[in-house]
Formats: sequence, structure tokens, C-alpha cells
Amino acid sequence: MAKALALAARGRGSTSPNPPVAAVVVRQHRIVGVGYHQRAGGPHAEVIALRQAGVHAAGGTLYVTLEPCCHLDKRTPPCAPLLIRAGLKRVVAATLDPNPKVYGRSMASLRKAGVITDVGIGRREAEQLIEPYRMRVTRGRPFVTLKVAATLDGKIATAGGESRWITSSAARARVQEVRAQSDAILVGVGTVAVDDPRLTVRRNRLGKAPLRIVLDPTLRIPIQSKVLSDGKAPTLVIATRNASASRRARLERGGAEVLVLPGRRRRIAWPVLLKELGRRGINSLLIEGGAEINASVLHDGSVDRVMFFLAPRLMGGHDAIGALGGQSPKRLAEMPALKDVTVRRIGPDILVEGRLR
Repeated sequence: MAKALALAARGRGSTSPNPPVAAVVVRQHRIVGVGYHQRAGGPHAEVIALRQAGVHAAGGTLYVTLEPCCHLDKRTPPCAPLLIRAGLKRVVAATLDPNPKVYGRSMASLRKAGVITDVGIGRREAEQLIEPYRMRVTRGRPFVTLKVAATLDGKIATAGGESRWITSSAARARVQEVRAQSDAILVGVGTVAVDDPRLTVRRNRLGKAPLRIVLDPTLRIPIQSKVLSDGKAPTLVIATRNASASRRARLERGGAEVLVLPGRRRRIAWPVLLKELGRRGINSLLIEGGAEINASVLHDGSVDRVMFFLAPRLMGGHDAIGALGGQSPKRLAEMPALKDVTVRRIGPDILVEGRLR
């Protein structure tokens, strides 16, 4: 199972809307087949492992990081009947599939066919792997990570907007890894106007470019922005009904998709946006916003994980831009508090990571 879990991790960021899954076939204490799900629409982990095992699968044990699928509402055939036909003696799943269409049904069908089943070996690690998938299939929205890079005194940019580079190359490399494991990256139009980022993944071994999302209520994004013109990845611009129709048409002619969502005071309604992304099969969303977006999504309660990179530098100044904008809480008890907090060094920087749910 440890080998299967390590293999499954390779698929993070490339399998959505499916979860990352891997399988290992063992017969007479020898591994005879391995496989992991590499992309949506491609063969599932169990299929690859059984093909590799061939006739040696009969009478063997399949270790799989997630309960095999059994429903038809997808692009590939269900795996449970295939396991039965392969003549497996035993199937060991790390955890059950949280999808209501599957939950427990595949394991029940295997038992009914005479296959010995076990669930729970490696459960904790397996459930961490499928956390974004679980969020989408149970809540209808992606798992949201908020990433912030700041000085020790909590500043993310100078008064003039300069922010490159507060953290080290080691921290930026870690962010590239997180981007590669995300289905979408979101920033505000202010970040695009000031930094003109590409929001791509350098040396992406997975080959799948995350969707680039720009929150731009009034569609003031510069037409020459890299996210609109470089062709490196699809770009979705989120606007409100206050946006100009002619401006929208111009952006769409340039190749961007513009999505108009309801909003108040030119602010995007986060629950509506996240539900739409979930509908599109987005399992994981990485927010690399500015101070106002950070404050807005935190205040809304839509953040699941926070990654706070702190550089050992001090900026100071009342006019410098802090990590969180908006209004401060009236009482300390109203502050969002992280749980399951970890702290570690990333080069010279410190990464503080925690959960809000």
C-alpha cells in the first residue's frame, strides 16, 4: 500500500475531475503489476496494474488507494467488474470513495462475488491525497488553498506595488510545485496590472496547465497581459454585470473566456464562483491574490488551507501593503484561527501551513 500511495501522488494535478489513484497487484508475495491514474479519460490505475500483471493476477491481491469505481457516469468502464473477471482473491482499499455513486458499493459487489475485501490500510495518507476530490463530490466546490508570500512584519508589497521578490528562489520553487498540483490559479486584476504574471508552471512534468482565473469585476484587465496573450494556458476572466459588453466581446475575441457572475458593489460572490468551478470539474483552486482578495475570501469562509511563506526581512511603513486588506475584526475572538499547523524551513524562508476547516 505504501508503494501504491507513492505512485498515486504522481497524479496530483493531472487527473481532475477524477482523484489520484494507484494500484499494486501482488501474487505469492511478489509484485506482478503496478499502475496509477495519469489523466482524466485515460485508463484507471486498476486497469493498468491488471494489464501488467496479466494471467498472474488470478489468485492475487490488489492493493488500491481508493475504492474501485462501479458507476457508468464517466468516460471509462467501471473497474469493479474487471477485478472480478481477473480472478483476484483479495482487494485491499485504503479508503472508500466519498462519491455517493460509489461509496461502499464496489466493495460490496466484490464481496458478493466471493472476493475478500479489506478497507483502511493507509487510510490517512489516502484521504489526504483525495481531499480536493472529496470536497468537490461532497460539497460541489473545489478545495481552496490561499498562498501568501510576505515579510516577517506581514507586508506583501511596497507602497508602489513592488513585490518581486520578497521570498527566496527555494520558496518560489515550492510554489511551482503547488501550482502543478492545482487545477486552477486565481489572482485579482490588480495583480495582473502591476506584475503581469504568466501564472504557469515551469518545467511541468505533468504536462497539464492549470486554468488561469482573473477576478476582474469591471473588465479593466490590460489587453496585452501575458495571461491573455501568451497562449500558455486557458484563461477565465470573472466579471460582474457592471462590466462593459464591448470590453467583454473584445476579450473573448482575443481568446479569453469571460464569465459574468452576480455580485454586490462590484465584488464577486465567492460561493457562486466556487460552485461554478466545481461544476466544471475543478478539484483544487490555488489563490495567489492581493490584500483585498485575501481578506475577501477569508472573510467569506471559503478557504480550506493557508500557506504563508515568511521571508526573514522587515519592510515597515504604514503605506506598505499588508497581507490582508479589508476591515479588521472588532474583537480578537473574531480572527480566523488555523488548526493542524505545521512550520518548516524552505531555504531561508519559513512556511507556516494550516487548515481553516
